[in-house]
Amino acid sequence: MGQKPGLKPELSLLEVTLSGVGSVLGAGIYVLLGKAAGLSGNLVWLSFLFAGIAAGLSALSYMELSSMYPKAGAEYEFVRKAFGERAGLLIGLLALYVVCVTSSAVALGFGGYFSALFGGRILSGALFVLLLLGLVLLYGIKESARLAGLISLIEILGLLIILYIGLPFFGSVNYFEAGDGGIPAVFEASALIFFAFLGFEDIVRLAQETKEAEQTMPKALLLIIISTISLYICVAVAAVSVLDFRTLAASKAPLAEVAALNFGSEAFILLSWIALFSTLNTILVLLLGGSRIVYGMADSASLPNILAKVHPIRGTPWVSIMAILALSMLFVLIRDITTVANISNFMIFIVFSAVNLSLIKLRYTAPEKKRPFKVPLNIRNFPIPSALGILFLAFLFTRLSFKVLVYGFFLLFLGVLGVLLINPKTGTK
Repeated sequence: MGQKPGLKPELSLLEVTLSGVGSVLGAGIYVLLGKAAGLSGNLVWLSFLFAGIAAGLSALSYMELSSMYPKAGAEYEFVRKAFGERAGLLIGLLALYVVCVTSSAVALGFGGYFSALFGGRILSGALFVLLLLGLVLLYGIKESARLAGLISLIEILGLLIILYIGLPFFGSVNYFEAGDGGIPAVFEASALIFFAFLGFEDIVRLAQETKEAEQTMPKALLLIIISTISLYICVAVAAVSVLDFRTLAASKAPLAEVAALNFGSEAFILLSWIALFSTLNTILVLLLGGSRIVYGMADSASLPNILAKVHPIRGTPWVSIMAILALSMLFVLIRDITTVANISNFMIFIVFSAVNLSLIKLRYTAPEKKRPFKVPLNIRNFPIPSALGILFLAFLFTRLSFKVLVYGFFLLFLGVLGVLLINPKTGTK
């Protein structure tokens, strides 16, 4: 019998980095900036900085763990190595929640932009983009990553346009003026904005398809975090310099309105097009990473083996792609971007905390494991950034609304129930 086909390492550092930057710069900054400004006022840049630091601390743990275990399952694989199969399975399922809920919400965002530009129903546009990107993913990883990289450059161009527009206005407002909710609302905005940093973890799920993944992944993660934090803060400052934060809060297309104020309706259309591509790119990378979580869990025998099937010609995990696509379509009826973003945050706060805890434990239970990248600032073998990451995430968790907590704990309960029903290592009940 021939050897079972597996994932092929085809991605370079540039391709992985651009895919990650594109995913992070997706719908978050184009949609949530106005909501965040309404909460934190001109201090919105501080909300981005705090959220970025919280994400960056967890990214360091991802860097070390991905250099130790360059597997497609990512979070599932990390937690499984540290805490066992059931814990890994639960975190893998929570990561799938994040992928499905977020990609569905962003697909509806795409449908909104598509409807505004071309007419038609929002739901139709959302289903269309999910099906279209599903076909792209089925075609091949190289093509998917190149498309994501190309769109990433378009997204960056849109944000650079905002910086160019805002440059003459720098210094025109008090950047330490908080919104009506004061400093507590600044951190509430940070909890919301954390959604805008989601995406760097998606590229870790591409480890088995990356050349020299042990060295490439940590470098890519570092480049992604530094570049996106810097760009976000600059764009936030530029936006509140041009438009009053209350105006931004009331807008459905805040960055497009910033552009329209200076260059007219043509600029509004241009930024709307860029936002359209931005949402498309976010969905692409989310579905890409989500399908690799399913593949990784099935390949480790925690989910049915059929989900680990790889197309013999295209080299893509086609059954996993179809499964994650179907799940995303089920969530497409969720419409409130703020609520959906925070439901995703609820899940990711738990997932990131588990990843940080996994690194701390593996420092003591697997000290001999080769680590091409090691988190800096340690007390003997204890990684201080990982512990700080957990504290930052716990604080942001307390800023979530009661409504989001109800949704989140209900989905968490379903995840725990699923783990109890699945027999580890067989993927069956």
